[in-house]
Amino acid sequence: MFFAEVIGTVWATRKDENLKSFKLQFIQPLNGKREKTGDPVVAVDTVGAGPGEIVLYITAREAVIPLPVDMAPVDASIVGIVDRIDTEISV
Repeated sequence: MFFAEVIGTVWATRKDENLKSFKLQFIQPLNGKREKTGDPVVAVDTVGAGPGEIVLYITAREAVIPLPVDMAPVDASIVGIVDRIDTEISV
């Protein structure tokens, strides 16, 4: 699982039949310090994320798992919205 920020929405007039009920989002991969890492990615939004939100996403074959179908042309899926990132341990 990886961190990313939603930076936009993809509007598609035609999509694969298995993706018609899902939004496609542009996401910018981030590290734990919220610094950009790599190029933006298009991901299927399975949780209802919006622009500016920090999300968790998965890639590769596992990207289809959150969808209610066995096969779909998906390389990345948003699987969670991050409420908070704590990087300091308090004792």
